[in-house]
Amino acid sequence: MKVQTSSPCLLLLLGSLALVTLTLCGPAASARPETGSLDASATAAMELQELDRVMSLPGQPAYSPEFRQYSGYVTTDEYLGKALFYWFLEATDKPDEKPLVLWLNGGPGCSSIGFGQAQELGPFLVKKDVAELELNPYAWNQVANLLFLDSPAGVGFSYTNTSFGKDPPGDNSTAYGSYTFLIRWFQRFPQHKMKEFYIAGESYAGHYVPQLANVIVDQNKIAPKENYINLKGIMIGNAYMDGDTDLLGIVDSAWHHALISDKLYSDFQKFCNFSLVDLSKECNAAIDQFNALYSIIDIYSLYTPRCELGYPNFNSSFAAQIGRTSSRVSNLDFSNS
Repeated sequence: MKVQTSSPCLLLLLGSLALVTLTLCGPAASARPETGSLDASATAAMELQELDRVMSLPGQPAYSPEFRQYSGYVTTDEYLGKALFYWFLEATDKPDEKPLVLWLNGGPGCSSIGFGQAQELGPFLVKKDVAELELNPYAWNQVANLLFLDSPAGVGFSYTNTSFGKDPPGDNSTAYGSYTFLIRWFQRFPQHKMKEFYIAGESYAGHYVPQLANVIVDQNKIAPKENYINLKGIMIGNAYMDGDTDLLGIVDSAWHHALISDKLYSDFQKFCNFSLVDLSKECNAAIDQFNALYSIIDIYSLYTPRCELGYPNFNSSFAAQIGRTSSRVSNLDFSNS
């Protein structure tokens, strides 16, 4: 489906895999400027970024495709001592012509480096029980420049020098912290500043992605020209947005994929009200049957065999229990990334 309107335009897709895409139309991205065309500050920034350059990785395959990669910290709050860790991988082919994609894992509390890059869409996958990497044939940096961010501070390699008691984390502070990161990251990498920029993520990034996008849209209206972010759209897979409706959606999806019986589906409809604090005995019994199903099926890849060797086994690493973003807690939880 394609929708064309006057700029800015909006494209919203909702699919069976809970993929949400928001596209904001605007001017095309510019290519990487030549060093000679940069002003003194931009040239200094490009020299600074070279300090973050990653030349190779331990266990990296010798036959790896050639692309530049960078990793390091960007301070987002000097007073609180916050710094966010990133890993940036340029596209394998014609990076100047490719968009820039920021990837955020959810949780909350899951590392975009440890999950998104190392186990899902990055070019290097970590083998299980072997000190080696292998190439991901489906890596997204074949079509885009990829920026992975551990956010908020305290997740992955990102850190804060202030206790959560004095500076409690939350969705709002996470969004503004990520926005500050982007402003300062683009100052360090000015050649990527006007590329078409997309924010993507999964699971609890159903909160992170749209809230960060909203901050960018609002700040673009008032920010000086040098802080304008060329946001084009957002993508969310398996979005965790609202506990009550998400729980119903998981059950509906399982039934539509013929993973649960009509009888079990009917029991959920009759006995489960996920907006309640305490679920009924009959509902808990239905949940027990539901959870037993996912002890034999990979909840992240329904139609492929469970992977017992090579890559982490998500079913054994994380309990099949659907978490709640509110104080109401159910026994179902798939929101682990």
